[in-house]
Amino acid sequence: MVVSTKHIENQKLKEALYSVSDPEIPVLSVMDMGIIQKIQTKGNHVYLEIIPTYTGCPAMDTIAMDLKIALTEQGFESEIKLVLSPAWTTDMITDEGRQKLENYGIAPPMDSTSDKAALLNGKRLVKCTNCGSTNTVMVSQFGSTPCKALFKCEDCLEPFDYFKCLK
Repeated sequence: MVVSTKHIENQKLKEALYSVSDPEIPVLSVMDMGIIQKIQTKGNHVYLEIIPTYTGCPAMDTIAMDLKIALTEQGFESEIKLVLSPAWTTDMITDEGRQKLENYGIAPPMDSTSDKAALLNGKRLVKCTNCGSTNTVMVSQFGSTPCKALFKCEDCLEPFDYFKCLK
């Protein structure tokens, strides 16, 4: 269950959740990433279930602490539980999150078929975040973090990260 802001009626709660960024991609909130899988409220107590983007992700303790601090600052008591199911996929990144990635200079993930064609077969499908061209080539399977690949645009010559599809 991916949590939608439509289900969050309390504006202070929504602000607190959106104020917490992914430590590796600060332009995205944990809500944009789809890390928060369950929200239950009773009075001023908030129960959250969060999932890691991959098993053993070292950022989860930081994210949990940042969430606790943000909720406390808005007057909430909180209980945050790390769960491993469902497994996180790039499909959980919101449309707004994908747009934020692109604006930040990271090409958002494509579907798994296109992703494999670009990463394994050299197909020119990844759109340059600078000029929009798909005349791009992979420079390295790994970019600034293991979940990204480094690409270069052959038209504007700018390097950029591509967020790999994870299913």
